[in-house]
Amino acid sequence: MNLIIIHENRGRTARSGDNLLRSALSSAPVATIILDSLKDGSFFRRGNGKVLCAIPKEWGTEHLASEPDIIAYTKNVPICFDLTRRTKQNAWTAFSNGRFATQINGGLLENVLATTEADVLAVNAKPELMAGHEKVRLTAKNKVAGFRRFYSDSAEPAPIPVDWPHYIFIKTDVVERVLAKRTLPGSFSVFLQRCRSNALKLHATNVAGTAFDLETEEGLLNFCRARLSKIKKPKFEAPNSNTISPDSRFVGKVLLGKNIRIGPKVTIVGPAIIGNSVTIEQGAVIDSSIIGSRVLIPQNHLVQNSVVRGPGYRRKHPHLPLSNNAKRIFNTSLDLTHLHSANGTFRIWPKFSYAASFKRIVDCLVAIVALILFAPIMPFIALAIKLDSTGPIFFKDKRQGLHGKMFNCLKFRTMLAGADKMQEKLRTASAVDGPQFKMKNDPRLSGVGRFLRETYIDEVPQFFNVLLGQMSVVGPRPSPESENTLCPCWRDARLSVRPGITGLWQVSRTRQPMKDFQEWIHYDIEYVRSLSLRMDLWICWQTIKKMVRNFVNQF
Repeated sequence: MNLIIIHENRGRTARSGDNLLRSALSSAPVATIILDSLKDGSFFRRGNGKVLCAIPKEWGTEHLASEPDIIAYTKNVPICFDLTRRTKQNAWTAFSNGRFATQINGGLLENVLATTEADVLAVNAKPELMAGHEKVRLTAKNKVAGFRRFYSDSAEPAPIPVDWPHYIFIKTDVVERVLAKRTLPGSFSVFLQRCRSNALKLHATNVAGTAFDLETEEGLLNFCRARLSKIKKPKFEAPNSNTISPDSRFVGKVLLGKNIRIGPKVTIVGPAIIGNSVTIEQGAVIDSSIIGSRVLIPQNHLVQNSVVRGPGYRRKHPHLPLSNNAKRIFNTSLDLTHLHSANGTFRIWPKFSYAASFKRIVDCLVAIVALILFAPIMPFIALAIKLDSTGPIFFKDKRQGLHGKMFNCLKFRTMLAGADKMQEKLRTASAVDGPQFKMKNDPRLSGVGRFLRETYIDEVPQFFNVLLGQMSVVGPRPSPESENTLCPCWRDARLSVRPGITGLWQVSRTRQPMKDFQEWIHYDIEYVRSLSLRMDLWICWQTIKKMVRNFVNQF
């Protein structure tokens, strides 16, 4: 069962007129937008797809009483046991806080639910955990110890909140243990007490996402704007009960209620919502606003970026800017349950350019030819590796490919078993700066492995990665995530293309002391900036010359 609960929040709003969400739900068009949006999310439609919404009975939302999915409650929220039994096949029962319209990474949340040991999990959406954000670590004396940049959405443990979180997940087989007389407590402190008295494991976590606070003017406005931008309707919907002057103008998406009177020369600029029984007098301008039911907008008045409630109109805020998170959602689309991670600012090429399509065709042809040429000697290489040292023939390592997608990069094994665990102990002897590691006379190399490294034959299996679309023949060096996190701009540039078996840095670097990482950044960015067939051919020619020279030097 999935239940959206709009809590009374008595302590926060002593007077009903101060509760913006209550006023919004009393206006039919606005209530429809809010409730439909909260229930439309695919995350809450798992299993049997049943989503209910609980609203305080004293809020006076009688116009919603006919809705089958609405539950009116007084103090505690009644739970339908028949529905609970039908959802036994679902591991979790979800309760959402209806005060917040959240946009959260559903896939990440699914992973959290699959791995947690908790019986009850409190979840909040946090924008600082979204891709593209940075977190600064401070010492006890508030000095910067370092920072971490998140290139993908993440989640982290959190302390138990003091009020209802954005989500509460309860394992379905223990739901009845937190209920009293088949009701869920309206107080979060009482809910916590019941969980603890029943010895339930209670955890909390924060997950990457954003939330509109519908009890604030900014949150309600931005949420309704984003929702209206997704509705595929005409510019405005005008019921027959409305009286609209023929010389009034509607620009953009405008949703109208019933019994509305719009005078001459009125301009309404969407996205906007006009509630029931609203009167807008001559010459008034409504711009990107929500007008509640039974409101009178006086003659020649401007209402801009505001929520207007009550029978009269009082100008409060001439302009209410969009928040950064709201701009991001409003300019694209609103999806309340799934958040596409912003993995970076990657370069994009035209669809039928060399970089976007023809390079892939060339890669496949070259990979097929290379594998055919090396096919006769690959069994002998495999035999030599097995006879020289214990371990597998191939070495697989997790690397980041196009747009940061992880893949297993293949090579012939050139090192002794357990060599990766020895690297940190040998890092002080690294001959290069930056995150990569290279050591002269590396003790981890096997006898056959040293020959394969010097002649670059160890990289022949990477042509299989090319055929799978994970790599290219020419491109930046395939690097693990730990290396790419150290330079955000460089990372986004180099991950704009598939990593290559060879590349501009490999054939152009000078190996000057303390300049290797600088050259690595420079040549990767230069390759992405100047990518062309001519450059790829030049890099391939330089690579072939270098391979032949190194092969001859082995004898």
